[in-house]
Amino acid sequence: MTEKEKMLAGMLYDANYDKELADERLRCKDLCHEYNLLLPSNIEKQREVIRSLLGKTKKTFTITAPFWCDYGYNIEVGENFYLNHNGIILDAAKVVFGDNVFIAPNCGFYTAGHPLDVERRNKGLEYAKSIHIGNNVWIGGGASILPGVSVGDNSVIGAGSIVNKNVPANVIAVGNPCKVIKEL
Repeated sequence: MTEKEKMLAGMLYDANYDKELADERLRCKDLCHEYNLLLPSNIEKQREVIRSLLGKTKKTFTITAPFWCDYGYNIEVGENFYLNHNGIILDAAKVVFGDNVFIAPNCGFYTAGHPLDVERRNKGLEYAKSIHIGNNVWIGGGASILPGVSVGDNSVIGAGSIVNKNVPANVIAVGNPCKVIKEL
């Protein structure tokens, strides 16, 4: 198995020293850099760059620069998607956003995790678990969504939350760690 195949299968893989993955990340960073340097009024070129970068987009979406991701091809955004300034999506695994998802500034979506064992971690090994965000979800500023998390439809994640476990549909969840505080 290649390191990329291991990555996509959720196995431990060599993230730091594998040439194929390093080259893919460089290509992605170049596209992110190009995107981030575009004039805000150059909407047509922005959409062109994002569509060449992401795995799947629907018709209507907005990603406000600056934006960074690792590979791009693992990201899928639904209809009427909005990601505000300083969005980071580390997409070693799939990151899927439903329709009508609104994300405030300074949010991060992190699929990668690292072994607790220092020897394996120092070898550059990591794993990746997918993130799924349902339809009609609002994520407040500065939230961090960690590997393997799903957020259910119609839910709200409060600003500054660290989401390390699944959040069900139709709730407000906040805090560090993020917890449900109210049903909607």
